[in-house]
Amino acid sequence: MIVLTVDQKASTTRGDLVPQVLDLLGSVTRGRAGIVLPFERTVGDEVQALFSADDAGAALAVDVVLALLRDGGWWVGVGTGPVDEPLPAVSRAASGQAFVRARDAVERAKSRRSAAPVAVVGPRAGTAARNAADAEALLRLLGALAARRSDAGWEAIDSLTAQGGVSAPQRATAQALGVTEQAVSQRLRTALWAEEEALRPLVVRLLKESGE
Repeated sequence: MIVLTVDQKASTTRGDLVPQVLDLLGSVTRGRAGIVLPFERTVGDEVQALFSADDAGAALAVDVVLALLRDGGWWVGVGTGPVDEPLPAVSRAASGQAFVRARDAVERAKSRRSAAPVAVVGPRAGTAARNAADAEALLRLLGALAARRSDAGWEAIDSLTAQGGVSAPQRATAQALGVTEQAVSQRLRTALWAEEEALRPLVVRLLKESGE
């Protein structure tokens, strides 16, 4: 299983942003498979959720991590491994190794100076441990990449992803933004969007295999 524990940065000076982040997380997870126990406040300015360790759960967990890193102001801990069953109705009442590791991960994220304050903790040894370490490295890379994107780059990416299954998404994006297709292509190249899209499936696979 996969657990995300998320803690707010500088809560004493920024106020309680948990209601806002719960809205954000709800918009990312709504209607999607893979979440077992939804995000809720656990203690203080911390929220937590449980995801399945399959393709759907790992993909959703990666999307959530990257959304949090883009939003900024959060330490993100990811723990993988078994959980105690039967599961309770709410995340804050759940227990097991994945929950302990997520707690360790968020504390490790706090101890690092990085453009992407995320850590992944999995089993201590073996292939699963290597997968967790590799997933962390790639999530930090993607988070650092996203932190350096311009507003114009994000505008193009957000518009492109909003096009859904249209036959010519870049053309539709250009029309929505009132720019040329060449301008959209340039924004996406500068934002390294194709590179992120290529890396995401690898992160998903590593996270899934770490949590199995």
